[in-house]
Amino acid sequence: MMDLAQQQIFSILFAAGEPMELSRVAAATGMDEQTVQKYLPFLRDSLEDGGIPLQLLVLGEKLQLATLPQFAPVIREALELRRATPLSQAALEVLAIVAYNQPVTRAFVEQVRGVDSSGVISSLLEKQLVEEAGRLELPGRPIAYQTTDVFLRSFGLESLEDLPVLPQEPEEPPDDGQLEGQMGFDQLEDV
Repeated sequence: MMDLAQQQIFSILFAAGEPMELSRVAAATGMDEQTVQKYLPFLRDSLEDGGIPLQLLVLGEKLQLATLPQFAPVIREALELRRATPLSQAALEVLAIVAYNQPVTRAFVEQVRGVDSSGVISSLLEKQLVEEAGRLELPGRPIAYQTTDVFLRSFGLESLEDLPVLPQEPEEPPDDGQLEGQMGFDQLEDV
């Protein structure tokens, strides 16, 4: 059974329908942010124990109520929503570059990928996986991009700290013209 504080948090998130800043929930309920955070596990348990087909998502500094993933097909059918198209390899590459280096400019993304990425960035903006983060104080005032709450929700992350750790690049071997244990072209014998 939910107590009054849980009911207030639940009501706010249900009525909002989209991610709501933790600070706004705290201010509306008259609690501090730490107290609201302490209620979240209890709210999750209440939803689960009550058989309510909703889940509480923590998306960085925002909270959202969402339906459980297993009900997506019936909801999609009832609301006549078209199925989301999967992301292309190029879109995943750009998304990874933005997520791990944000905020970034289109020029940075293109430098890393080595190809024009304007169309891919436009597509990610349209899908609301990335958003403009402002303009940099550089010549031309380029737009910087960052990931969104939709990105976090789509990939099941609570924050960017939950991204997998990137593998470390191996140290460069000494540049003496040959790798240890390998022959140079001048050492090849005619066969």
